[in-house]
Amino acid sequence: MTVSDAVKRDAPQARPARPKMSWAWLGVVPFFLFTFLFLLYPSSTIVIRSFQDSITHSFTFQNIVTLLHSRYLMQSYWISIELSLITAIGGGIFGFLLAYAAIRGSLPRFMAASLMTFSGVASNFAGVPLAFAFIALLSPTGLLIGWMRALGYNPYFHGFTLYTFTGLAIVYMYFQFPLMVLVIAPAIEGMRREWLEASENLGASSFQYWRYVALPILGPALLGTMILLFGNAFGAFATAQALTGGQINLVTIVIGSELRGDVLGNAGVGYALSLGMVVIMALAIIGYTVLQRRTERWLR
Repeated sequence: MTVSDAVKRDAPQARPARPKMSWAWLGVVPFFLFTFLFLLYPSSTIVIRSFQDSITHSFTFQNIVTLLHSRYLMQSYWISIELSLITAIGGGIFGFLLAYAAIRGSLPRFMAASLMTFSGVASNFAGVPLAFAFIALLSPTGLLIGWMRALGYNPYFHGFTLYTFTGLAIVYMYFQFPLMVLVIAPAIEGMRREWLEASENLGASSFQYWRYVALPILGPALLGTMILLFGNAFGAFATAQALTGGQINLVTIVIGSELRGDVLGNAGVGYALSLGMVVIMALAIIGYTVLQRRTERWLR
């Protein structure tokens, strides 16, 4: 036995280091708590109460049957879907053009920065304040209508009314296109100028560049953002309620009426309507997530 072996045998064995407890998980506790209280718990409540009798609280399918056999209730879905599609497509196209002009166009820097700042404010300007702003602007006694009357033209004499489906779509567009600008801007910034230069060097026209390069890459981002706009409009309530007073039977307004017990309101049917909204919104979120991942893969 060598001296070194004897030293190794007699030397005290080092104790394994104890794993240190990480407290980093405390930082995400508020997020999970918020998600549970304001997303998971309300969603589970909606699902449970959709299959409960409003009086006896016993299990029943009557709420779902009533919903499926009511033309009035099903029509509220179609009105909301139609309004959401129109404003999502219109806001998506208009917002994309604005964002592209600001990022890839020759706009001065201060104008592009002003557009982004305005979009951040306008995309969150909704509800009762937005309804009041448009009433002050486009009602029969509104500021803009007054100017138009002074010029000899009154749109209210030609079928326009702020408090109809068309007027509500105009109001929704106010917060739809700024949201489009904010969400689509990173995808536009990710477009490399080398792609345009390469296509031009190969003799491609602007139409061919957009047809074979730009749109295939930006397509998933455009569709995904429009799906996000659809969900944003589909879930809106306060703006429509304040502007029209419930005259347009959007599904959110009908749910409010059912849960408040107005006239012949049925809370169980209201929860069944909410369950349908949850399903539609979940499909929209899944579609947006899938398209967003595809966009990120292209722009890496």
